[in-house]
Amino acid sequence: MITSRANPRYRDLRDRISQGGARRSHTLLLGAKLIEAWAAAPHASRLEPELWLRLEGAAPHPLEAGLGLPALVLGETLMRDLADAGSPPDQALLARLRPDPEGPLPDRVIVPWGIQDPGNLGAILRSAAAFGFGEALLGPGCADPFAPRALRGSMGAAFLMPLRRVPRLEPDGAAWLALDGGEGALPLAEAPLEGPLRLLVGNEGHGFRGADLPPGLIRVAIPTRGVESLNAAVAAGIACHETARRRGFRP
Repeated sequence: MITSRANPRYRDLRDRISQGGARRSHTLLLGAKLIEAWAAAPHASRLEPELWLRLEGAAPHPLEAGLGLPALVLGETLMRDLADAGSPPDQALLARLRPDPEGPLPDRVIVPWGIQDPGNLGAILRSAAAFGFGEALLGPGCADPFAPRALRGSMGAAFLMPLRRVPRLEPDGAAWLALDGGEGALPLAEAPLEGPLRLLVGNEGHGFRGADLPPGLIRVAIPTRGVESLNAAVAAGIACHETARRRGFRP
């Protein structure tokens, strides 16, 4: 059992998870529920498990033996430090992040662009996966979906579909639509959602201001009454559902 922050193995563990964003090489799955969600997710292979972590006094989880990993038992203070939360989890899993996917994009792609709040990003990914979107492109300025707190807060949304980071958007023959309530935007009910689609969701505060958007992009609005705008994650969920409904969605 490790109880000292000066322990070399603990310091190495902290170093592995210290980098964020595109530089991230490792992450932590915090808590048994998140580890179980990862193990059952369709894109669990994005993470390669390396080390099981268990809180002192906690009973081993069945997956600990099933994965055949080395394990460390951590004192309460150290586990709380890793989790960056008031209550330390009983279990955690250190995993290496494999490279972004490559190759052609699927028919429907969600494109969060500058979404800074990890909760919003997680909700957008969950809605897109729930309504049949096959991949997500994360633009500059997006929160890190593989940060330990983001993974925990979104309950593994990053495992529901392939994710790749992109510095710019390249036209590819699909329809590019951006959720934008500005003047002249096409109402969602009239938007072309039936063919290959790239659906952009802009920054919570300033939308797509300053973004280099593809030529021919269609700006789409969700009509509202009594409020100026919708939360980015709510708007994405509505648009993803409408896309699925047009295509005869069945759960």
